[in-house]
Amino acid sequence: MKYISLLGATGSIGTQTLDVVKEHPTEFKVVALSVGRNLPLTRKIIAEHQPELVSVMEKSAADTLKLEFPQVNFTYGHEGLTEVAVYEKASILVNAVLGSVGLQPTLQAIEAKKTIAIANKETLVTAGHLVMEAANRNGVSLLPVDSEHSAIYQALQGEREKNIERLIITASGGSFRDRTRDELKDVTVQEALNHPNWSMGAKITIDSATMMNKGLEVIEAHWLFNISYEKIDVLLHRESIIHSMIEFHDSSIMAQLGTPDMRVPIQYALTFPDRLPLKTANRLNLAEIGKLHFKEMDFERFRCLRFAYEAGKAGGTLPTVLNAANEAAVAHFLEGKITFLQIEDLIEKALTNHDNINNPSLPIIQEIDQETRNYVNTLLK
Repeated sequence: MKYISLLGATGSIGTQTLDVVKEHPTEFKVVALSVGRNLPLTRKIIAEHQPELVSVMEKSAADTLKLEFPQVNFTYGHEGLTEVAVYEKASILVNAVLGSVGLQPTLQAIEAKKTIAIANKETLVTAGHLVMEAANRNGVSLLPVDSEHSAIYQALQGEREKNIERLIITASGGSFRDRTRDELKDVTVQEALNHPNWSMGAKITIDSATMMNKGLEVIEAHWLFNISYEKIDVLLHRESIIHSMIEFHDSSIMAQLGTPDMRVPIQYALTFPDRLPLKTANRLNLAEIGKLHFKEMDFERFRCLRFAYEAGKAGGTLPTVLNAANEAAVAHFLEGKITFLQIEDLIEKALTNHDNINNPSLPIIQEIDQETRNYVNTLLK
């Protein structure tokens, strides 16, 4: 039995993690979890999974739920996230929380020597050097949950890092992959949220449409697999069947294929190095699909992907600025305050305005993160 702490239980990855746990009740048990503001779903999760510790966002919610579930310990806020992350009984932390708020709990969990199943891109984007140094120092494994990084991780099993020629990360192209930039001027939030292949949360779906999601994955891959940005390519692949590939220096290419179902990489991270059946997953039938399509990535069409490569190569605090500006801009778009293309404009202005700091400490990263959000907010005024 593996005991699990889960950050972000009410989000898309969190609920699918719970699906995996439900399918294998003799293998997994969620003993601690954090939730957002969806209290009806929180009540359902607590009743079904009977966790020992639950962290909510606000004290008032903790007080309310404590009356309904007296057998559960409740905590709240940023401190609550850390309490869940380092919960003594758990051996593995699934970080499925959204945004840079997942960084501090992950670092604390690494120090507590928990295995990390990482679905929170922002943790590695904003502080990859700190996270990997801590993981190496503590002998902690970071197991990728993103389908792209899980694909690479699976294809690397039994292979040697020195033989890698390049990583090829595939991208669906998101909601607007068939539109020109001129056709993006008046797109609506609802159109942007209509992803052709995946069912994801709102923020990630918008990131997919701008291609920032893929940019963050490039930076994440750089840290996870210790490979230079020059050896990481992005390939447009409409069907999302090949989740990523590795090309070796003998010209061989290894690919991991599957239907677009996040429960597969989630379960792989929980069972590694073993595998378990996943009866609820849709099986891949290549004969039915017939054809797979690929296209070279256009960095002018998808400017956010270019921003990510540039920030990643520069390093320092620029990836922190990239992520914070994107989070702030996407939030404004979802609230109807800016247009879709203005997301790119705000990110570019934040990157241009910033004086990069090399090898930043955690306090500096946290300071730059907040400064960037404030700066983006001032641009709207």
